[in-house]
Amino acid sequence: MKILVAVKRVVDHNVRIRVRPDGTGVETSGVRMSINPFCKHAVEAAVQLGEKGEASEIVVVSIGPKQSNDVILTALAMGAHRGLLIETDAALETLVIAKLLAKVVEEEQPDLVLLGKQAVDDDSNHVGQMLAALTNRPQATFASGIVVKGAELEVTREVDYGRETIAVPLPAVVTADLRLNTPRNAALPMVMKARSKPLAVRPATEFGIDLASRLTIEKISPPTERLAGKTVASVSEFAAAIAAQVNEMEAL
Repeated sequence: MKILVAVKRVVDHNVRIRVRPDGTGVETSGVRMSINPFCKHAVEAAVQLGEKGEASEIVVVSIGPKQSNDVILTALAMGAHRGLLIETDAALETLVIAKLLAKVVEEEQPDLVLLGKQAVDDDSNHVGQMLAALTNRPQATFASGIVVKGAELEVTREVDYGRETIAVPLPAVVTADLRLNTPRNAALPMVMKARSKPLAVRPATEFGIDLASRLTIEKISPPTERLAGKTVASVSEFAAAIAAQVNEMEAL
């Protein structure tokens, strides 16, 4: 089985997000970036399938600027076999991302496409579903368990009322939830070995997709800062503080 894993480069989840002073977006200049956490779970799932002998090749693809090589190298160090960077400096919308990935799927013909269920920078949760529609493949989203059973997958999904298990025929598209696994940290020898693995770079314009944005972001602003709390000595003092705030709000 051949697996294609899509990964995204985002602001590291340990970094405090800052909005640019002009409100045009999130500050990324001089900020530590890393592989999207959900994408890392997708890579780990692919590598585990490879270790079980159920995947013969794992191809990792990312779309973004030249610096996105680092998230591909992370995936290669985890155990993927080769990488592909679709290079562009443009901020692409989710439908364009899905269309570019559909072109890669058409070329690579993977049996399984794995993605993170969403990216932590925009939380859009669009690409996996759009890709399944564009490639006319069955999909299983929010996967917390994947088992290969012959020509289909048994996928456990995280849903509002708990979990459900469904059968999905291959080839398919699956998006990974955080509960799917615990991603490994690649040891230094694997990191060094990753640099010798094949990594192709192709411009996004080569795929014949209209990269123009259809949405306009007017302004991005940070959430209102929370007021500092205070400690009270008794229940009665707590009740009095609440009553004072209620009276203050009614007065407005």
